[in-house]
Amino acid sequence: MALNVEKFDVGVENQLGLIRSATESNADEAIEALKAGKVIAVPTDTLYGFACNACSSKAVNRIYDIKGRKHTSPLAICVEDVSDIEHFAVTDHLPHGLLNSLLPGPVTIVLGRGESSILEKSLNPGLDSIGVRVPDSDFIRIIAHGSGSALALTSANLSGQPSSVSIKDFENLWEHCAYVYEGGVLPAGRAGSTVVDLTKPGKYRILRPGSAKEETVAILENYSLLEKC
Repeated sequence: MALNVEKFDVGVENQLGLIRSATESNADEAIEALKAGKVIAVPTDTLYGFACNACSSKAVNRIYDIKGRKHTSPLAICVEDVSDIEHFAVTDHLPHGLLNSLLPGPVTIVLGRGESSILEKSLNPGLDSIGVRVPDSDFIRIIAHGSGSALALTSANLSGQPSSVSIKDFENLWEHCAYVYEGGVLPAGRAGSTVVDLTKPGKYRILRPGSAKEETVAILENYSLLEKC
């Protein structure tokens, strides 16, 4: 049975090892949980998400189980910094400076994985592309850095249900997480990140409008990219 927040004060929740504040002082325990192959819930710059080590097939499968999500639905990854992306995806076809103009921010960039990607083949098997996030959110970037790996990241909700802007929204799933990190009510709404396909040189395609479509398109076209029909 999921823990009911209304039945416990904050002190008891912390004693049970479930709810923590999303602050740097709590980053080490989050990093250790990720290294141990566990799933945690974290705030981002858009929604609350489930995160785990992207190179742990056991942890990735755990996220699919928690969400009740089909394994044919791919997961995105989160890295600490734009400079990390080239280790996981193909970026050499992109105009210089483009990724730094888009990220950190509420955008998921879909890129080719390429032969040199260090991602585990078990993550999104059969797909030659990967969605990459660098959220404008200190806590998740700190733990991504400390984990020494990319994080698999997806919204903290049951598949097909509304996304979560507070930890209360996914209270029924708390029990499946090693920790739930509290970052308050997120102001971006439930639209999630804007997802843009940049796998083709000189082209872009918006796969999901999300919360930053207009700003994203303006940046892409400023770099002379054309919308792919």
